[in-house]
Amino acid sequence: MILDVLQIPNPLLKARAHLVESDSPGLQPFIDDMVETIDRHPRCVGLAATQVGKPWRVIVVDASRMDKPGSRHGRIILLNPFIVRRSGQTLLREGCLSVPDYTGNVARATAVEIQGKDRGGRPVEIRADGFEAIVFQHELDHLEGKLFLDRVVSLETDVFRRKKYL
Repeated sequence: MILDVLQIPNPLLKARAHLVESDSPGLQPFIDDMVETIDRHPRCVGLAATQVGKPWRVIVVDASRMDKPGSRHGRIILLNPFIVRRSGQTLLREGCLSVPDYTGNVARATAVEIQGKDRGGRPVEIRADGFEAIVFQHELDHLEGKLFLDRVVSLETDVFRRKKYL
């Protein structure tokens, strides 16, 4: 089932997500719905459970859907992810399904190491760099109730009207 993506100013986007277990009731079909939702949006490379109204620490990332430099682990589903290491820094334009009309320049680490669990509850450690590292940081921000708009230096100079793609 394709899930409705919450958009600003929905207050649920500012809520912090809760830890979840792989055997939590309804979690597995919900993850399937998140994957289907990403597939429905051609330019979407990540989705956090909080973006679709669930306060669970779950993300789906697939940076390989865009031809951008960096690691390419393919589709990754993580429960309770957190960043254990960051390095480098870059300023990059970001967009978000929850902020459909704008993009913004955001400073992010160029490489991250992430730990979490796969959908079966097994520990996972991922090292990501380039665009994929940016995507992970963006999605983990959602789990903390943060949007890319919260990370721009200036709303006046670093936020732009989104280009429309046909």
